[in-house]
Amino acid sequence: MRTGSRAVLAAVAALALSAGPAYADPGPADQDFTIQDQRITESSGLAASRAHPGIYWTHNDQDQPRIFGVDSRTGETVATLTMAGVGTPRDMEAIAVGPDGDIYVGDIGDNLDGSWDHVWIYRFPEPKTLGDRTVQAKQYDVKYADGPRNAEALMVHPKTGRVYIASKNEDGGGLYEGPERLSTSGTNTFRRIGEVPWVTDGAFSPDGDRLLLRSYFSAREYDWKNGRIEGDGTSPGAPFQGQAESVTYTTDGSALMFGSEGVRSRVVRVDREDAGDRPEGGGSAPSQPGTGTGTPAPGATAGPADAGAQGSATTGFLVLAGGTVLVLGIKRLLRR
Repeated sequence: MRTGSRAVLAAVAALALSAGPAYADPGPADQDFTIQDQRITESSGLAASRAHPGIYWTHNDQDQPRIFGVDSRTGETVATLTMAGVGTPRDMEAIAVGPDGDIYVGDIGDNLDGSWDHVWIYRFPEPKTLGDRTVQAKQYDVKYADGPRNAEALMVHPKTGRVYIASKNEDGGGLYEGPERLSTSGTNTFRRIGEVPWVTDGAFSPDGDRLLLRSYFSAREYDWKNGRIEGDGTSPGAPFQGQAESVTYTTDGSALMFGSEGVRSRVVRVDREDAGDRPEGGGSAPSQPGTGTGTPAPGATAGPADAGAQGSATTGFLVLAGGTVLVLGIKRLLRR
């Protein structure tokens, strides 16, 4: 082989190495995704991780004392956390992440509407690294001041850390406020502070100014002021889902993530109307409601995630073009 040919081949090899290994881009986080884990058959609660962007915590209802961390980019489970120090769960229905970085799991279901004289809340720090592990959890005994009831929604206020439960009833339920601080000694009594519609899950917005409550067929987002619901709320346009059980906000508050039960269940993103007013420094660019494509809304400019994707596409194009030119050069040299 001639010297010129060797030089061109060396240049091609160097260019290929600099381009790095080929990989499949999983896409942006916090968009629509399908839960892939066959163990997750009854996703009854949903909470956005504070420590790991793009990860959502969920759990089955009548199951072992465990929760799953699911990557919204792929739908794959990246962490399974088994709780130690708690009893056998009866009906885990809700999950939330508090301002202290702790995960709260509500074992608060009571399908017989009064068969349990108390229910439980489990709590443990969100792990700093993802993976399968056993975590030491605290267990809190909970009672309602006005007697036992069924509930599927547990919310932790992102500023005060106070825990709230919304009971579930076809004719409307109650919103219950827990003590200022939960205690592992004795009973934590939750007192009714308001009326709510039929609720299957709920969540506070990251800034603590709104409370979202969903049911099987709809959802309402309320203003939250001075520790109480204010006004009649507005509808964010909940998607239709077969067994509509869970909801949470994205960590930047720009969108809502709606989940459902069933094997390979779908989590659907719905952008909030005032998503343009979201706080700085968080989350991926908003998409059209329920598309999961990461495509900005009409009139929106490309955000950091879009810019990164465009940059990757440009780099890939330049590498491909450069490689093509060099290969053509090799062919010409070999024909001499």
